[in-house]
Amino acid sequence: MSYPKVRKAVIPAAGLGTRVLPISKAMPKEMLPIVDKPAIQYIVEEAVRSGIEDILIITNRNKGILEDHFDHVPELEERLAVSGREETLRQLNDITHLANLYFIRQKETRGLGHAVNCARSFVGDEPFAVLYGDDVIIGEDPACAQLCRAYEEFGRGVVGIKEVTPEQILRYSSLKVDPLRDNLYTVTDMIEKPTPDRVLSLFSILGRCVLPPSIFDILDQTPPGAGGEIQLTDAMLVLARTEGMTGVDFTGKRYDMGNKLGILQATCEVALKHPEVGDGFRAYLKELAKTL
Repeated sequence: MSYPKVRKAVIPAAGLGTRVLPISKAMPKEMLPIVDKPAIQYIVEEAVRSGIEDILIITNRNKGILEDHFDHVPELEERLAVSGREETLRQLNDITHLANLYFIRQKETRGLGHAVNCARSFVGDEPFAVLYGDDVIIGEDPACAQLCRAYEEFGRGVVGIKEVTPEQILRYSSLKVDPLRDNLYTVTDMIEKPTPDRVLSLFSILGRCVLPPSIFDILDQTPPGAGGEIQLTDAMLVLARTEGMTGVDFTGKRYDMGNKLGILQATCEVALKHPEVGDGFRAYLKELAKTL
């Protein structure tokens, strides 16, 4: 049996970025650069490489710059054309034509579950991917694509999972999983930020999921959880216990862009592979390492 293709994605990007203050006071954390592209562009490009056609980015009143980034700038484009900078002009034009992009504001900061529920009219009755705005995942096979394939095979909700340390699991969600095959698991239970005696496993949801449209009715009935916010994990728990979910231990390197160290790691590792600055940056690091 074949299940519907995942064509739509939602990127929640309305968070306040309190973990990376003071830079996020005026600059959305999703616009923080990884060398020469903002984090949000890496996430959108991942969705596009995964076959996603329509993308909704959920923002708040201080994040209009995200929409500006994916729009045309006629004056700049004209100057680049006149000066013969064709490659740079092509890169800018590619940004504006990545996908069908839509934007909506989360008018209240009421949690990730509330943000996703704002996408109901955009999603309709289709399955959809959720790519967390904090998480950049870089790899040959896009993480989102790996989850979409699992949904299209099994027809049930999918979460991207990785094993974390015993210390980290207390800050994340802990999942009860049973092996399915290869890097696939059946997820039957989960708990957000467990105490040590309630840890189900060291597998946690990290940055990506694909959800059926039934999640919206569940979110409508989900009471505020941790921090007084509507938690997406609480709604996915209902899915896991009633329908079951698939966990994909995805390949690719994840960078937490809501964390200062994660931002530095992403910048450093991407810079080393960058065709324009990689060699020079590597030489600089070698010299710097001699002084450490």
